[in-house]
Amino acid sequence: MKIAVLGAGAWGSALAVALSGRHRITLWARDSALVSAIGSHGRNARYLPEVSVPDTVAITSELGAALAPTDAVLVATPTSALREVLERVRTAGFDGPVVWACKGFEQASGKLPHQAAAEALGERGSCGALSGPSFALEVARGLPTALTLASGDAGFARRMARELHQPTLRVYFSSDVVGVEISGAVKNVMAIAAGISDGLGLGLNARAALITRGLAELARLGAALGGRAETFMGLAGAGDLVLTCTGELSRNRRVGLLLAKGEPLEATLKQLGHVAEGVFSARAIESLAAEKRVEMPITRAVCAVLFGGASPRDAVQQLLARDPREEN
Repeated sequence: MKIAVLGAGAWGSALAVALSGRHRITLWARDSALVSAIGSHGRNARYLPEVSVPDTVAITSELGAALAPTDAVLVATPTSALREVLERVRTAGFDGPVVWACKGFEQASGKLPHQAAAEALGERGSCGALSGPSFALEVARGLPTALTLASGDAGFARRMARELHQPTLRVYFSSDVVGVEISGAVKNVMAIAAGISDGLGLGLNARAALITRGLAELARLGAALGGRAETFMGLAGAGDLVLTCTGELSRNRRVGLLLAKGEPLEATLKQLGHVAEGVFSARAIESLAAEKRVEMPITRAVCAVLFGGASPRDAVQQLLARDPREEN
């Protein structure tokens, strides 16, 4: 199968490397200088310097060259660029399968990826979201990883999952697109909270409680939007939440760690050097929770630190001061 991977950040590069053993891969980046550098040095020194990009991966900055001809498109840009890239894919005349591997909300509209995709591509069955617990570096290194591919077309989800599935990259399939995508958005906000907790030295008990109550927030909002309980307890939900809240490679957790040390948000994001989707998703999630009347105190506390001028320690104290209540 020939697959065009659109987006040559860490995640797009990792997927290109991981899938190149079984498929013919073209990796597209809009930055021609980045394309030249990868071609010259055999690695993506800017975003994924630790791993070589195989010679079998074609690299281009021309979208038409990436799409003609190709059997499927895998979009690995940040969510903020998804709509524009998909509009360009549609304009180029590609009408085959499209999968996006980005998480969070579109900043301008507050919409989830599948909503932006539907507006950009029009209604089509052969599209879906790829999500789950996955650090790009480990995927590129061939370490065992399990993901979920979700589509409103269950048959397409099953077929595409089988195409992407390989020994060290297990791909399960689901028809719960909303559940998978809301899980991928909320878990990043919880990772910022976990980083704050760890950065303040609150201990492992606090982290475990935060992850568990974070899962409760995720499940409440997801259910209000029509997601399924089994999704929230699966790879895209609990699996990705645990990884992002505890893993040293988590960008969103690192945001929380830096905020706990007193770094301003702008300086934190500049130091990070990569997109931290949780920062852009937090406001959208808080707004959506208010609209659906879903209680999300951890999300509210994170927003207070990110945008409301609250100190991390004060936000923690406000959470701890909440009245006791029934767990479920």
